[in-house]
Amino acid sequence: MRKRTKEVRIGKLRIGNGHPILVQSMANTLTSDSDATTKQIHELSDAGCEIIRVSVPDMKSALALKKIRENISIPLVADIHFDYRLAVESAKYADKLRINPGNIGSEEKIRAVVDAAKEHSIPIRIGVNLGSLEKELEKKYGLTPKAMVESAMQNITLLENLDFYDIVVSLKASDVPRTIEAYKMFSEKLDYPLHIGVTESGTIFSGTISSSIGIGSLLLGGIGDTIRVSLAAPPVEEVKVGWQILKSLKLRKRGIEVTACPTCARANFDVALVARKIEDETKNMEKPMHIAIMGCGVNGPGEAKEADIGGKGENLFYSKGGISGKVSEKDILDRVLKEINSQ
Repeated sequence: MRKRTKEVRIGKLRIGNGHPILVQSMANTLTSDSDATTKQIHELSDAGCEIIRVSVPDMKSALALKKIRENISIPLVADIHFDYRLAVESAKYADKLRINPGNIGSEEKIRAVVDAAKEHSIPIRIGVNLGSLEKELEKKYGLTPKAMVESAMQNITLLENLDFYDIVVSLKASDVPRTIEAYKMFSEKLDYPLHIGVTESGTIFSGTISSSIGIGSLLLGGIGDTIRVSLAAPPVEEVKVGWQILKSLKLRKRGIEVTACPTCARANFDVALVARKIEDETKNMEKPMHIAIMGCGVNGPGEAKEADIGGKGENLFYSKGGISGKVSEKDILDRVLKEINSQ
């Protein structure tokens, strides 16, 4: 059962309190280049990104947020470290701030950030990363989940002492076990909504596997309100993997989901080729639909009947749970696309 967390508003969206788990990503353009950043955000939004985060390393980037925000339709998160003035300026335009209060500086500087967030009615995400823990906590606990949770608790206390409770939390490590343990430990203590992910998880291959295991395990345990798949790859790939995780766990529906058998000597057509072609041709479709491409009659009939559209060995074509005719391998892609558009 999914843990009920506090509701937090991010732009026009709400997270926590049973709201849908949202897919987030991060632009990798220079935020100061507002045109390039806006263009990439549009591409990510088209792919299904629901919240976008951008780095704000300097004042030029903070000022660029105004133009970016005016030209996008999804909530904008400003990622700030060290310089509280960047957070204060970003709060004028962003829908959420992501900071680590511990590296912002004195209580006076943290108060300035909190006051800006209050003035513009935006939340703050406390982002704890194992690679940037406070030195005293690292010395006390080592690089452990307990140190990450203690860091989050201390930073939350800083904000709560300033009468600020509109908080989201993340606790990310670059390995799966410590990430999972940190989130579990924190979830048992407080009910602030959690943004989950495995940070610096790797390339599109290794990172997809690590993120799927880490994020998937947490979601199956009822933990998580937003997700980000962190990949050393184009950000659109993060969004695709994020949605696939949610779809695989039956938590959200979006776009075409293709079931295909791994094939064996019984397959009488190129299942992998047909499945890849269908995925490629339907990658920008938002209509939720399940397509099954199966190679033979062992599991084929059952899988095809469960799908909205299916094809199996002997080239039988299924639609809405029943056989609707036969189709040749060379025509199956066109037939599937035609059937998708007709439903």
